[in-house]
Amino acid sequence: MIQITPHLRILVAVEAVDGRKGFDSLAQLCREKLNSDPFSGCLFIFRNRSARAIRILAYDGQGFWLATKRLSKGRFRWWPTGTEAGRTLRAHQAQLLLAGGNPETEAAPVWRRVSV
Repeated sequence: MIQITPHLRILVAVEAVDGRKGFDSLAQLCREKLNSDPFSGCLFIFRNRSARAIRILAYDGQGFWLATKRLSKGRFRWWPTGTEAGRTLRAHQAQLLLAGGNPETEAAPVWRRVSV
């Protein structure tokens, strides 16, 4: 099971990938395109060209996890753009993305001081 926790580093690939890519091909993309170590424990999120499915690659210390979510209707409307190969998301933003929402939506602050 892949848990998305606040301390987890989450990197979203900007460029769409071939949805048939497996563990090794996605790990190679992490190294070459995202300049990241696939064994770092970071969560890597990729989108296919049609924007109907995303793939998540994660290493847990023993092996790789590869999860796929394909929407039954519609597409993932939000996806990062820009000249960089990847974009970092916070845990709550990744959860919004996985639910098919917009991670840039204003939300409650990630942390706020509790008055004593």
